[in-house]
Amino acid sequence: MSAEETAPAPARASHDSDIPANLEQFLLSGWKAFDPAPPPPVANAAAFAERRSRLGARFPGEHLFIGTGHEKVRANDTHYAFRPGSDFAWLTGNHEADCVLWLCPQADGSHRSVLFVEPVNRTDITFFKDRNKGELWVGRRLGLEHTPPRFGVDEARSLRELDEVVRGLPDARILPGIDPQLEALRPSTERDAELGAAAAELRLLKDAAELAELQTVIDATKRGFEDVIRALPTATSERDVEVIFYGRARREGNDVGYGTIAACGANACILHWTRNHAPLGKGELLLLDAGVEGHALYTADITRTLPVSGKFSPAQREIYELVWEAQQAAMAMVRPGIDFMAPNKEAMRVLARGLERLGILPNAEEALQQENQFYRRYSLHNISHMLGIDVHDCAKARQETYRYGKLLPGMVFTVEPGLYFQPDDQTVPAKYRGIGVRIEDDIVVTEDGYHNLSAHIPSEAGAVEQWIGSVQGAAR
Repeated sequence: MSAEETAPAPARASHDSDIPANLEQFLLSGWKAFDPAPPPPVANAAAFAERRSRLGARFPGEHLFIGTGHEKVRANDTHYAFRPGSDFAWLTGNHEADCVLWLCPQADGSHRSVLFVEPVNRTDITFFKDRNKGELWVGRRLGLEHTPPRFGVDEARSLRELDEVVRGLPDARILPGIDPQLEALRPSTERDAELGAAAAELRLLKDAAELAELQTVIDATKRGFEDVIRALPTATSERDVEVIFYGRARREGNDVGYGTIAACGANACILHWTRNHAPLGKGELLLLDAGVEGHALYTADITRTLPVSGKFSPAQREIYELVWEAQQAAMAMVRPGIDFMAPNKEAMRVLARGLERLGILPNAEEALQQENQFYRRYSLHNISHMLGIDVHDCAKARQETYRYGKLLPGMVFTVEPGLYFQPDDQTVPAKYRGIGVRIEDDIVVTEDGYHNLSAHIPSEAGAVEQWIGSVQGAAR
């Protein structure tokens, strides 16, 4: 083993025993050679190669480094389950911690793709001593030999060489905000932020492989919602709802795409309610905002507001139907070439006029004026964000290509208007206080309009009641 490949000091715990020299020698001998057969290519390998090519084309002649990040400590020496950096996963399909992609410029203007990975470590005592990287602790690795055929990259190199390579390229761009160890190898620059923005903007337009992944997780999310509906007659708390949905996410996917919001009653008026510890009231609404994250890390983001008893009360239905009307109006606006914010403006017009009808806003047109925006007291948020491998996808894209940009075919985003009447809001009639409603679907812009990827999940009030009755009836 060369000097630069010397294994680092292995991670140990305070309760680990020392390893006698004789045991160390015994542990290093008698292992069968690693399976020489190359692994099958990762699914959609050609799409990953195309994405690397497109990113490299944005920076001809430049060295680009994209890290995936590291495991994060949960408590003392235990870690959260690792989730790779989204840009790295989008470019490689590799989900292993610590890795780094190097796009190395070539004379013909292209980039050679090199993955820095952890080598197979059966040849040094790391495999037994190191709780974080040792193969007896975390499982077999592909190593340098099997990484290229698996991920379709040109070369794999040991992570132990990374520092020297990066320090030798002081003008390289490094993707910011993901891998502090990589970024610490030299001062960050504005050029790094440009790399992050470029990757995000390329991700704005989903390819066929991405759309297929999104449809898969949206379909699984529907089944997760139906698991919850089936259990509503016997479930007693928001925690029950969270656990039931999580079971579907783990059975069919990698995890949940974000912390599940299972908000019953007035908790639905708290936008990011994830404590999920309150009881389920039989006459209440359950606002369930949840999404399955698939094995390729794409996530659904769906919200349905469900009457726990199976039927909306008259007041609940009034608010629900207004939100649904706003959502339908917003989606009807979607087509290539319109402003990203146009559907939001249309939804807010519908909500404001509906709030006037309900006697909550005295004058909708006054409320809609730019200097007032009084409707926001009850609607709180805009109705859309990009969706993909992140639930709030493409966040590093420039504002002029995202929030202030135009919709283009291949963009996937949410449409999720809501109304939230706080229980102590004296501007709201008493019968509406404590009601929170949000309806959220995931749509893709097409050449001539849009396609609702979650249209098969019932959303109209009568259809929701029928859905609940059908699912619960089938379970009896």
